Amino acid sequence: MIPKIDSQIGISVFSTKFNGIGGRIRTEAENFEVTEVLSEKSLKSISQQDGYAVYKLKKKKIDTNHALADIFRKTGIRLKALGLKDASAVTEQFVCSDNKGKSIDNYASEKYSLEKIGFVKKPLSKKDMIGNHFSIKISDSTGDLSDFTEHDKILNFYGYQRFGSKRPVTHLIGKALLQRNFKKAVELVVSFTSPYDSKENTEIREKLVDKSNYKKYLEQVPPQMDIERIVLQEMIEHDDEQKAIHAIPLPLRRFYIQAYQSFLFNHALSAAFTDGENLFEAQEGDVCYDFHGIIGKYVKGLDQHLALPFVGYSYYKKTRFDFQISKILETEEIAPKDFFIKEMQEISSEGGFRQAAIQCTDYSTKDTTAEFTLSRGSFATILLREIMKPEDPILAGF
Repeated sequence: MIPKIDSQIGISVFSTKFNGIGGRIRTEAENFEVTEVLSEKSLKSISQQDGYAVYKLKKKKIDTNHALADIFRKTGIRLKALGLKDASAVTEQFVCSDNKGKSIDNYASEKYSLEKIGFVKKPLSKKDMIGNHFSIKISDSTGDLSDFTEHDKILNFYGYQRFGSKRPVTHLIGKALLQRNFKKAVELVVSFTSPYDSKENTEIREKLVDKSNYKKYLEQVPPQMDIERIVLQEMIEHDDEQKAIHAIPLPLRRFYIQAYQSFLFNHALSAAFTDGENLFEAQEGDVCYDFHGIIGKYVKGLDQHLALPFVGYSYYKKTRFDFQISKILETEEIAPKDFFIKEMQEISSEGGFRQAAIQCTDYSTKDTTAEFTLSRGSFATILLREIMKPEDPILAGF
């Protein structure tokens, strides 16, 4: 049976026949370890000569954005990450200075440490990171982890984090923006509730359903609801929903659109699988990624991985998945042209492609711990979902 939260984010299938071992993850941060993997070329480009400083950031119980903000506040060094890592794990990642002359040697706090490993001639970007290596312990399972052997048959769904995890609302806000329904977007930001949210957050959100309560309860909004506070402040001052949404930082506004695109991708992948499409092997006419991550048409004999469209205003219709995608867009009452947003052009999205199946390498198990490497952009929780088949992913630590 598919959990309710999976359906909410567009996932309606399991792609493996494995029964699942149940259990929980992240019972402690140390039970979920993530290490970034750089390409060989990028590693070789790091030298001891001057340039942009490169560091290894090791952290736990703090997410990447908050760690980098803290480093900037305490050292004056502004660093950029190649990928974002959440707080509920022990993580190791590469971060790079965006200022050629400025660097520090090492720095540490209670939740993180920063170690300078060298310099590069041009700043590292997310393209330099080819994947992540995971070591994850599954607690309280009822089956044998070593019985799972289908790690090469997992669909490349976007994971729960993409949609807000405990409060799956980011894609709904994205859809409201595409429909130019700024009033609904504001309501979703400030008052959408979830059974997994904290009691404190839920109580204040329920009060904010009524717009006339915005001013009355602004000061009671907890610190962790910082985006909600920005939107409420704008609404109190200007009573203009579009202006209030515009006050949200640009990266987050773009993320809302990307989250909705991710929902459509999950939905299309589920539908194609249900319809019996082979999603693990490319065929004539397919769009594929090659070993170097370059996209092109299928060529027999080459090492290529099937890709599905990621819908945007330049949506490419000529794939065997247009039947499913067009049907979903019709049901959703969304058209590709809607992704060009005249009222807020900076969050418009052209779209693109994404691999259909997870590329999992170095998979091994020992007792209740699984180790594996996933290519950039794939979610460990989606692989774990197939291993554990949780009845309630959020309660299981996802």
